[in-house]
Amino acid sequence: MAYADTSLDTLQSTGPVLDKDEVVDVLNDLLENSRDGEYGFRACADEVESPAAKQLFANRAEECRKAGAELMALIAAYGGEPADGGTAAGALHRGWVHVKGSLGANSELSILESCERGEDTGVARYRKALKQNLPADVRSVVAAQAEGAQRNHDQIRDLRNAARARG
Repeated sequence: MAYADTSLDTLQSTGPVLDKDEVVDVLNDLLENSRDGEYGFRACADEVESPAAKQLFANRAEECRKAGAELMALIAAYGGEPADGGTAAGALHRGWVHVKGSLGANSELSILESCERGEDTGVARYRKALKQNLPADVRSVVAAQAEGAQRNHDQIRDLRNAARARG
């Protein structure tokens, strides 16, 4: 997925500042997104053979886990209950990665392509959140995590492009 403007700080929030329940809803959506990322990167690590790729995916999974912990703390601070697990779409995506692996289609390129699609979804969810009029403390955390998601996406995209060039 190509973005016309990859700068997340150009996103403008609209409308009144969200109330606590709305903030918790946005944060829970991003928490599910973080869990999808964590579980997805772990699935990719399971399916690649290269030690460098395994380490990259393991590092990204850990970053997503830390982002989730940060979101859970914010959810609690706003009086909410953290969502359980990730999304159904994320589970389906991870299942697809494992199916590819079991069928022998687990080339580094195909895994990177699947991973990039997952990152496209993650970046889009952060963009959606940043369009909301979040309280300043929440917005700063979401903006920092959005930048991290964009960096993950860009690194995976660059690795995918390098794998295509080799293949």
